[in-house]
Amino acid sequence: MVHLCRLTGFKVTIMANRKQQIETIAVHGAHQNSSYSSDIIQPIHLSTTFERKADGSLNDHVYTRISNPNRLSVENKIAALEEAVSAIAFSSGLAAVNALFENILEPGSHIILPDDCYHGTRLLMDKFFKRWHVSFDSTDMTVIDNIEKLIKPNTKLIWMETPSNPQLKIADIKAVVALAAKHNITTACDNTFATPILQKPLKMGVDYVMHSSTKFFSGHSDILGGVVCTNHTNETANNIREYQATAGAVPSPFDCWLLNRSLATFPMRLAAQCKNAVTIAAFLEQHNNIEKVFYPGLKTHPNHAVAKQQMTNGFGSIISILVKGGLQQTLDVAGRLSIFKHATSLGGVESLVEHRRSAEGKHPVSPENLLRISIGIENVEDLIEDFKIALD
Repeated sequence: MVHLCRLTGFKVTIMANRKQQIETIAVHGAHQNSSYSSDIIQPIHLSTTFERKADGSLNDHVYTRISNPNRLSVENKIAALEEAVSAIAFSSGLAAVNALFENILEPGSHIILPDDCYHGTRLLMDKFFKRWHVSFDSTDMTVIDNIEKLIKPNTKLIWMETPSNPQLKIADIKAVVALAAKHNITTACDNTFATPILQKPLKMGVDYVMHSSTKFFSGHSDILGGVVCTNHTNETANNIREYQATAGAVPSPFDCWLLNRSLATFPMRLAAQCKNAVTIAAFLEQHNNIEKVFYPGLKTHPNHAVAKQQMTNGFGSIISILVKGGLQQTLDVAGRLSIFKHATSLGGVESLVEHRRSAEGKHPVSPENLLRISIGIENVEDLIEDFKIALD
């Protein structure tokens, strides 16, 4: 069975009698073979401009800011992974967040954010949308009544981040969607930590899903990118696509090609990371020098039941801990780690640790003794030994 994709003249072959599984989509999804090429791996299309037909009409592409074969291919693959009608790629996660804010919010409108969310999202709202007189409130979204109390007549968007960054709070997505529908409010979810393998917010009724593709999609800490996914074909969704082409915050053809390649191993990488994370979270929870472990896969996590209900195939590979003592003791632990590198970002094959408060700039909100840990694919016994040395 053959379906034509959005790029005229290119074909995607799909099994006729059954839905492809996510591991197969990650390898083959959205790869197009052109009529003049039979490449198994799509080449990198570096051209910024494309020749028109003899009569002056357009071929499949006209200019790389507007569209490019590599970008189209990776967008189609991510859309298939997220089970979305469309995916719109941007040059960074924050560029994707900004595209959503620009096209959903209006001057004088109001947005509700999680109290524990990526500091860049909060900074974007606090610093740059003030000129639009956009107001925002933050709350603990694990309690649905907290959100309802903040709804105003001008509330345009409820922004979820679940699991949250860095305290891994779990919002009940279906409950938030039901509340938003009751008040005719748009919903969006940062699904970076969970990824479509563990959680599919669109299937739970969320309007827009955002990923920082820098993280798990890339998996190797060498690509910067973001993506917006949606099942809508309405004016807002069309405006986000047009905003991508017009504002120009698009990923390069090489980054798109590399991301497409990285996605092929994404399911296997994440499975190994999640398996390691469960073991390491259990170890850290029992350690005398750890005050608290934040990981939704632990039965002691306050939102474990909700996470178990709406997440599948695991609970992710991000763990946050509170180290007993203060700031200096926490920094000392991070400094004594050897395999875990003290660096920003997450989701890569290599294990990282970060003191979040140091990374949050002028208005930090994370506890001074919190370390966010991104678990990689190394041998789990080596990773545990690294922490034993650092903590003891």
